[in-house]
Amino acid sequence: MLKNILNMVQSPWGSGGNSDSPNQGSGGGGKRPPNIDDLAGQFQDSLKKMFRGGVNIPGGKKPIGLFIIIAVALYLGSGFYRVLPDEQGVVLRFGKFTTLTQPGLNYHLPFPIERVLTPKVTRINRVDVGYRSAADTGRAMTTVDVIEESLMLTGDENIVDIDYSVFWLIKDGGKFLFNIQDPEETVKSVAETAMREVIARNTIQTALTGGRAQIEIDTQKIMQEILDNYQSGIEITQVQTQKADPPKEVIDSFRDVQAAKADKERAQNEAEAYANDIIPRARGEAAQILQQAEGYKNQVVASAEGEASRFLAIYNEYKNAKAVTQERMYLETMEKVLAGIDKIIIDKNSGGGVVPYLPLPELGKKTEKVN
Repeated sequence: MLKNILNMVQSPWGSGGNSDSPNQGSGGGGKRPPNIDDLAGQFQDSLKKMFRGGVNIPGGKKPIGLFIIIAVALYLGSGFYRVLPDEQGVVLRFGKFTTLTQPGLNYHLPFPIERVLTPKVTRINRVDVGYRSAADTGRAMTTVDVIEESLMLTGDENIVDIDYSVFWLIKDGGKFLFNIQDPEETVKSVAETAMREVIARNTIQTALTGGRAQIEIDTQKIMQEILDNYQSGIEITQVQTQKADPPKEVIDSFRDVQAAKADKERAQNEAEAYANDIIPRARGEAAQILQQAEGYKNQVVASAEGEASRFLAIYNEYKNAKAVTQERMYLETMEKVLAGIDKIIIDKNSGGGVVPYLPLPELGKKTEKVN
């Protein structure tokens, strides 16, 4: 059909034209514009052939049928649309969600049958809970605390003032647009609910110190479960804690308590260090004393056993030869007694005169003292 229409439109623009035509220019063989009446007649003839019944054109002079075809083509062409890489196409048919389309060139039935919404699905959105950002007179950014959102009860019945931010994006445009009415308020309410549940499971010390990372993970998990139950089409990407402190009214007392606990822990650590030093030393000394006592015991026992064995041996010899044994015992005893005594021996047969004695051992002792 389009080919016939194009041939019909191009036919009046021949190289020489019709010599009988009243609109022929004086230049002879040059190109000239088509005759409107001839064009309308040819167009009507083509329409009659195509539609078998023809088209009723008042006066037979204006190509209304061509205009209708062009208008229909433009109307059908209006259904083409493009979805950007950071968007998701949501197709509505008479206002009802039907399907999702991915980035690229797509087509839907023209308005008012279908229309398309293209929400941004890669943009990270942020919701602050417990505080709000504001600008003061100096245009410097500051924050305003929202007490009714930030104060929460911990598992050990303390109160913690916690501010945090939630980052989220759209993962399903259809659910996001039609299942929830106020996405930002919904995310904030779910975040507050989830955080209060997690804080209620933990102690204040956990919330203030090393347990904050796990609290963020648990809060994100609970939020995602709730939003999935709502079929909200929202994905939570991160929960970020901004601060976690005791309430302002008791923060000084809390710091004093924390300082006292730190002092207590330090004293305990010092006591444990002293105990770890003195106890092993005392155990070592005790083991040494026990070993010395055991050695002395073994020595005394062995000596006593040796003396007893010696006495029994001498007693047996005494029973066999009393006189010999007595004499030997006497000589051994005297040998022991006189071994360390200076002795002067005088022969009884020397007569009445005694040769003067020179005490040489005593002179030796005096010489040693002088030196």
